[in-house]
Amino acid sequence: MRLLMVSGDRQVAVGERGPFFTMQAEFSRYFDRIDVLTPRPDRPITVESIHENVFFHPAKCGRRKMAASIRRRGEELIGEHGHALIVSHDYGWFYNGLGSAALSRATGVPYLSEIHHVPGVPVAADLREMLDRRIARAYVRWAQRRALGFRVVNGTEMPALLRKWGVPSEQIHVLHSLYIDLENFAPSEDPGSAIVQDVVFVGRMVGNKGLFRIIDALALLARSGREVTALFLGRGPLRRATEARAKKRGIHHQVRFVDWVETQSDLADIYRASRVCVCASTCEGGPRVTIEAMACGVPSVSTPVGIMAEVLREGENGTMAEFDAESLARALERALDDEDERKRMGACARETAMQFEYERVIGEYARGLGRLVGEDLVRA
Repeated sequence: MRLLMVSGDRQVAVGERGPFFTMQAEFSRYFDRIDVLTPRPDRPITVESIHENVFFHPAKCGRRKMAASIRRRGEELIGEHGHALIVSHDYGWFYNGLGSAALSRATGVPYLSEIHHVPGVPVAADLREMLDRRIARAYVRWAQRRALGFRVVNGTEMPALLRKWGVPSEQIHVLHSLYIDLENFAPSEDPGSAIVQDVVFVGRMVGNKGLFRIIDALALLARSGREVTALFLGRGPLRRATEARAKKRGIHHQVRFVDWVETQSDLADIYRASRVCVCASTCEGGPRVTIEAMACGVPSVSTPVGIMAEVLREGENGTMAEFDAESLARALERALDDEDERKRMGACARETAMQFEYERVIGEYARGLGRLVGEDLVRA
């Protein structure tokens, strides 16, 4: 089977080996060929193909012309390689979905709309997310008559939302996107390994991640006499503002910022050097980072977003917070209060993460796509 993916990933084409690169190492074994249409990178393109059968086709235009570019380049690729399915990662202004729908109509190849999360669900961080939620609802209603169906990556939040928006259950396909390499993301073999920071945040530094809420929660703990150290790992438009907020709250000496780590092994080392992983997001599909940390034996402190509402059990494998700094501070304090209890939660967190084993979950994803078009896919 040959697959055409319309993706938002820009990392692989510029040489960064992020989650999409790692996923494709296993995913590509189920397909004869995968072509990936991506947005134009903001750096020079250095990679055109990976894993022998995955080929990248970055756009040569900006976002406003992406829908037309997807249709034009997609038609060329389908004409040359005969793909059986178009898979579109849909978000934002949904130019991927608009282009994929036009491409599907022009070629007769069905397209599956993948919606990992909707901004503003369950909580809107700002007016922009409220607008984005309305746009997403309009797109879903439009795409329902054009797409083969919708792939979602958690089992409760997104299916409930799509059904509320009028999508029938038979058009909703739950195929998880949390594929964790449990050999790399594993607890330390040295029980006495050094802890470098109490709290780690990993992710894009953008509005929905609750970055200011994390800073404010750390400041609340500091005012109560508990100085909690933290590492923020990630890039994004709110990086400088987050640093400034830490300085304003008087906790800049407790907080470090790192842009990027080169390998997944480096990331696993950072999790293992942390007491807890924090997610203060208002909306997520996963999030991946909390499950990666849990696989390393590190309990997570999270808001009830994405899959966390399904897998995080209060006091067993982490602690749950609401969408305010006071609640987050209390959840961090509960997780950090007793070191023996934290370690016990970490062991339970590892057991929770086992259900997201890399090969199994990716195999379910690949075979699920095959079933949609009547193909019985087998791993090469």
